[in-house]
Amino acid sequence: MTTGVAAGASVAVAVLTVSDSRTLETDTSGQTIVDRLTHAGHRIADRKMCQDDFQTIRATIAAWVADPKVEFVIVTGGTGVTQRDVTPDAVRSLFTKPIPGFGELFRWLSYAEIGTSTIQSRADAGVCGDTIVFLLPGSTGACRLGMEKIILPQLDLNHRPCNLAELLPRVKQELPPHAD
Repeated sequence: MTTGVAAGASVAVAVLTVSDSRTLETDTSGQTIVDRLTHAGHRIADRKMCQDDFQTIRATIAAWVADPKVEFVIVTGGTGVTQRDVTPDAVRSLFTKPIPGFGELFRWLSYAEIGTSTIQSRADAGVCGDTIVFLLPGSTGACRLGMEKIILPQLDLNHRPCNLAELLPRVKQELPPHAD
């Protein structure tokens, strides 16, 4: 696990828990994410909970993407295959550039812990404008795994050969218009 960031190298992260059954007091998955982020020296820009509702999820993420103080977003919950699991469907339409390797790596790492049940996860990530968004399952174990093995190393400027924290300024760069 990443133990800390260089001085001035912390990033601002918003955390959303999607659940029909949890409250802030019983949200162990969201708390796991927050605890690991703060332990690594990052800032919590905002933390919210919402039910498994397409429009609410999408509106919450869109508001954070529009907020220049939010650099990364981590969502936990709603990534399964039931009718109520709509998080990836709500958020993918906001992706300007998907990061398919995140979901692939998450499922590969999960296989060691939960075997073939990992196929039920629609964990995902993508760039939304100039914000990077991660979608994790709602289980505390899945959040721990995703944070420790993938997300925290990618938020660490010292992680080599590369990391998303150091790419963030280039993600935020405006590109010249394409010539047709």
